[in-house]
Amino acid sequence: MPEGHSVHRIARQFELHFVGRVCEVSSPQGRFAAGAAQLDGRKMIAARAVAKQMFLEFEGDLFLRVHLGLYGAWDFAGEISTDATMRSAKGRIGQTNQRGTVAEDSDAGDDADHVPDDDGEDSLRSIGAPRRSRYRMAEQEKVEDPIEAFPPDPVGQVRVRILTETAVADLRGPTACVVEDPAGVQRALDKLGPDPMNDDGPEAEKVFVDNVRKRNVAIGQLLMDQSVVSGIGNVYRAELLFRQRIDPYKPGKEITVRQAKALWQDWSKLLHDGVRIGQMMTMDGLTDAEYRKAMRSRADRHWVYHRAGEPCRVCGTEIRVADMAGRKLYWCPKDQK
Repeated sequence: MPEGHSVHRIARQFELHFVGRVCEVSSPQGRFAAGAAQLDGRKMIAARAVAKQMFLEFEGDLFLRVHLGLYGAWDFAGEISTDATMRSAKGRIGQTNQRGTVAEDSDAGDDADHVPDDDGEDSLRSIGAPRRSRYRMAEQEKVEDPIEAFPPDPVGQVRVRILTETAVADLRGPTACVVEDPAGVQRALDKLGPDPMNDDGPEAEKVFVDNVRKRNVAIGQLLMDQSVVSGIGNVYRAELLFRQRIDPYKPGKEITVRQAKALWQDWSKLLHDGVRIGQMMTMDGLTDAEYRKAMRSRADRHWVYHRAGEPCRVCGTEIRVADMAGRKLYWCPKDQK
């Protein structure tokens, strides 16, 4: 499932290519025909991500609310362009199961996918040129084969298609795809905890601290609860708790105010970094060479996530794995006491 930074980056694509433009909205699959008819022919006026949900605002106080869930994906095609964060990652960004971004070194082996060089014909630098491109954004983000004609035919079971004169976005497999009025949007927002990409000020921090410290629930479970805090998924959960040396089984009510504030501030940092560089980069203090290696391979990008049975990078203790709230939890039993 995409974590918070990926959803913010998808919203950025809509800001770049759809906001301010009249959109043709349809449902090639047919399951969203009534909703598409409500939005068809209206101008998109805003795109906003909160937690793992996205809200596309159209004229007439109508919103398309989308939650990708486990299987959802947006496919963008046309004369699309990319911002600096997308170019920096060369098209493979933001996914939980990512294997790598650049295979430059001979020792990268099977843990790095081949991605064209910046100056190549298929480089992300060429996106936005007359050559029409296709870009997929979900838990995985990647450049796909260029299209020959615009708009391209829908691929798969497309729930909703949003089309302008120059760009198209196809949504497949979402958990939620609903037309909302302002009251419905507010009800959805009221169920979500604070999102530091939208507000990382003292009031949002206080809401997070209070949400954590009033609950007799393990902090490892609370961080995955979107009503407590927005956007954290399995990777960020494990990495945040290790970075703050907190036992994932410690009840929220036993987390000190200082610990809770440190978690919030670290989450804000990691989320902003993820949106900026397009990676869940959770290690710091790396040399330039180590950083480049980490950007190529997830195995060098995290402290504990997906490292069960391997030695802790700090103390050498074997990293453990267990199920918590239906997801795999990774932690160091020595450093996280």
